[in-house]
Amino acid sequence: MGAVTLGLLSSHLGIAQAAGEPETGVGTSLTTGVALTDDPVADEASTESEAEDSDPDAAPSAEELALGADSTAGGPEAAPETAEDGERVGLDPGRKAACDERVKDAAGIPGAQFASCASALEPAVELNAEEETALAHIESPTDTSETESAVLAGAPDTDETASHASAADAPEETASPAVPADESADAAAVARAKPWKEPKWCIDAGVDSTWYIERMRGCGIWRAEVNAVDVRTGRKVGGIKYLVISYSFSARDSKTWAYQVRLLESSRWGRAVNGTKASGSASCVGKCKVVNKSFPAQAISKSAEPYGQFFMDTTINTAAAKQRGTGRSVASWTFSNPEWVAPSEPTRHSTVDVRCDNALPGASSQVGCVTLQAVPVISYSLTGPWPEVAKHIKDAQATGLPGRYGTTNYLTRLTDRKKIRENRGKACPSAATLPRPPGKSCDEYPFASTWQGAKYGSGEFSRRMVNAKQNTDAGKALKGFYTYSRVLEGDRLLVWIR
Repeated sequence: MGAVTLGLLSSHLGIAQAAGEPETGVGTSLTTGVALTDDPVADEASTESEAEDSDPDAAPSAEELALGADSTAGGPEAAPETAEDGERVGLDPGRKAACDERVKDAAGIPGAQFASCASALEPAVELNAEEETALAHIESPTDTSETESAVLAGAPDTDETASHASAADAPEETASPAVPADESADAAAVARAKPWKEPKWCIDAGVDSTWYIERMRGCGIWRAEVNAVDVRTGRKVGGIKYLVISYSFSARDSKTWAYQVRLLESSRWGRAVNGTKASGSASCVGKCKVVNKSFPAQAISKSAEPYGQFFMDTTINTAAAKQRGTGRSVASWTFSNPEWVAPSEPTRHSTVDVRCDNALPGASSQVGCVTLQAVPVISYSLTGPWPEVAKHIKDAQATGLPGRYGTTNYLTRLTDRKKIRENRGKACPSAATLPRPPGKSCDEYPFASTWQGAKYGSGEFSRRMVNAKQNTDAGKALKGFYTYSRVLEGDRLLVWIR
């Protein structure tokens, strides 16, 4: 189911809803600002099972999970510039001072002629001609889920102390990539033996020095350079400008996540740069550890693209219940050249925060990882299988109720079963109090399984009598969506009506 559902995640691209005029559709009861203590049915739970999201601790059926996967929508969004702990996601500042110091030190070494200086990530306003050429040959599939599933299914499990060394750890290392591309190798091994193909949306976004994120992947392109410096004059005599493509991905049912950096030369000039190689390593910040790293020394040129691949495991205590923790991997790489007195100082770049947990209701023994800051989106279509439910949500959102895709007025998940029932009882009391027409059931928005529901939210909510089967199936999709996207207690979500 993991490989199938990962494929379904990328089958939808989100487009922000146009803001409609506030209105309340026919058959809708919109309650606003009601004091809960004055409502005679505020604490009366519905006696009908009108939605399937009311028992969060029950494992979703295969049908529910498939409906939830198919209802998951939303394209990549720009990630915040800072991580969960407030650290900026990017390279180290202060490179000019560090470069000057390195050149000064090199000048005191007998026979030294050239030193090296590597830049930090540089802001990119637009692609230049050389960068466009460098990216033009990249094969970027729309759906990367099959490769990602194969990579994570065959992820190496060696401890980082026994993983493949690199020039960042041992300057003389010149080994080839860890896993050869052998014809008899399985799909996962073959995937590890060459660069993983980044999603098309990543290449299309171009060089704007920003992480773009989905719930289980992130990608972005940055600009940097490395220069050769004459230690006698302190002047640059040559350089290589290159692009950094960073790409990470996780899975809803795996404790392991992956990170790749690929370096693409866009241009070079001057002396003392021919024969330059790149190599690197990785570390992990937070609740994670590097379990395998491969970034051996590789030549960089217009036809050679050095890359490193790293695997991280969560270090949350999976023996205990309801654990969660975030981490991010930090890749580092250096450049070396026979004419330089020493390799360049390391260039570093980190992923965005990845959260791993075993706290998912209905799947408490399963460990999975998601991109923390990517807000999951469930989508219902006005022309799909549940049009009455979709129309109700669209009308309710038009009145200003929260959760509309394209806004930051989020819904947040509620997993307490008693509170969910109270939310539903407030919006949709029993049939004895609120009769249902034949074939209809009561649908409420915001969802009872959110903290914005009728009782525990602002007091504003909408209810409408809709086709009973549509209501039930839409509820199944919501439950499957929670599991598929690993939406935990308090997690944000949005609803897109197509």
